Amino acid sequence: MIIVTGCNGFIGSNLVAKLNELGVKDIIGVDDLSKKDNLINIAHCELQELLDIKDFENGYLQENQNHEHITHIFHQGACSDTLEWDAEYMMRNNYSFSQRLLELAEKNSIAFIYASSASVYGDTKKFEEIRENENPINLYAFSKYLFDQLIRQKINNSNIQIVGLRYFNVYGPNESHKGHMASVAYHLHQQLNKGKEVKLFEGSDGYEAGEQRRDFVYVDDVVKVNLWFMQNSDISGIFNVGTGKSQTFNEVANSVIEWHGKGSIKYIPFPKELIGSYQSFTEANIDKLRAVGYLENFLDVQSGVKLYLEKLQNWPQNER
Repeated sequence: MIIVTGCNGFIGSNLVAKLNELGVKDIIGVDDLSKKDNLINIAHCELQELLDIKDFENGYLQENQNHEHITHIFHQGACSDTLEWDAEYMMRNNYSFSQRLLELAEKNSIAFIYASSASVYGDTKKFEEIRENENPINLYAFSKYLFDQLIRQKINNSNIQIVGLRYFNVYGPNESHKGHMASVAYHLHQQLNKGKEVKLFEGSDGYEAGEQRRDFVYVDDVVKVNLWFMQNSDISGIFNVGTGKSQTFNEVANSVIEWHGKGSIKYIPFPKELIGSYQSFTEANIDKLRAVGYLENFLDVQSGVKLYLEKLQNWPQNER
């Protein structure tokens, strides 16, 4: 039996779908079921049980419960809004709940694979998984950073597999519900569906317009990494999950324009509210991931955007 938190969300729903594809259906899905706009993400999936997070907390997380039948927890659920500044809400969702899940895993010898974030690196140019490189610049990043520090204290003395995966800029199917937090590829696609221009920020942090660079990673590649660790239960640690190569926002925009066969780029002023809390450059150092034996290739922007938009084209209108 496998628990997937955030099962209705972007990465969680893609993970559940892939588990189903591999024949795994003994899945307990956990999410905030009051959010109706992302239920469509798992409409085609098979779960043994779908629980609201409050019911899960009042049942599975109670101390007197026995969970010997559970083998893995994939903890994908979180508040991922980098513009959220309600500290109590953020810490309850991203730290306290994660801590309780970890306790459940350790008490019941359950493998624990969780979503961290490249946001913990902040405005550094060094992306190796060491404390010296970490400098969170918003509340979301800080909540992820704090949990990673807790993991570092426990990981060497734990009786279970513990894996933290620092996702870089993930894009792909099932992200439309994320609103302003959906990927740039998704937003540019929507803009060309409605008009003839895509909008990118003007220059920032020394980068020319649209030349800010991120490590854009396709969601299928992220899922593959999660499942690889499931199959390699002797490996624990905190690992970057990205392509290992940064690409520009202009490259994303041009890939979307090429797929549509129309469009041009319009550069808009850099938002004042993002100054000091925006990563103009990210690039995963994946040496540690490679060193433990993960050898799969990652899609570049040109290949990933093409695959993504082809999938969206074949979906019902309300899912695009």
